[in-house]
Amino acid sequence: MKTRTLGKDGLTVSAVGLGCMGFTQSYPPYPDRKDAIETIRRAVDLGVTFFDTAGVYSYGKNEDFI
Repeated sequence: MKTRTLGKDGLTVSAVGLGCMGFTQSYPPYPDRKDAIETIRRAVDLGVTFFDTAGVYSYGKNEDFI
């Protein structure tokens, strides 16, 4: 997996990320918790280290998955 450096502090993340908003907001039907976590684990297995989420998605529910 290729990586990208963010900012000037040297933090690196995978060039491919996983957008997580659809797990809990905006795009029903939402996957159940088990399926969302399986998706995240598969992404990690494939080398993904960048997960795009925000605390405003269902009051932190996405962050709980991750």
